Amino acid sequence: QVQLVESGGGSVQPGGSLRVSCAVSGDTGSKYCLGWFRQAPGKTREGVATIDAHDYTDYDDSVEGRFTISRDNAKNEFYLEMNKLSADDTATYYCAAGRLSYDWCTAAWLPRGMSSWGKGIQVTVSS
Repeated sequence: QVQLVESGGGSVQPGGSLRVSCAVSGDTGSKYCLGWFRQAPGKTREGVATIDAHDYTDYDDSVEGRFTISRDNAKNEFYLEMNKLSADDTATYYCAAGRLSYDWCTAAWLPRGMSSWGKGIQVTVSS
């Protein structure tokens, strides 16, 4: 059983930056896709960014060039660095993990392929 706990987040003005972290426990191995999805009130879950065991990364078009996902295997953590934030980025952010079979580790795949996720952390972008 993979367990994930988010930290970081908070409030920031438009154009600002935030970093969220995810601590992972349990054996994810080489078959796991790790990533972040978000959900705003009244909206469906949206995959944001993913990273696989080979450090291949993928991003939703809405965050490409502004967000960066990375991992630190020694700490069993992965991160989402968010820059040039706008009000559209306001949401609860969740870190998640899913075991790959025949799929690619992509942001689009994450919301339907994930098997574990954290409790979420709020990110609010407001002036």
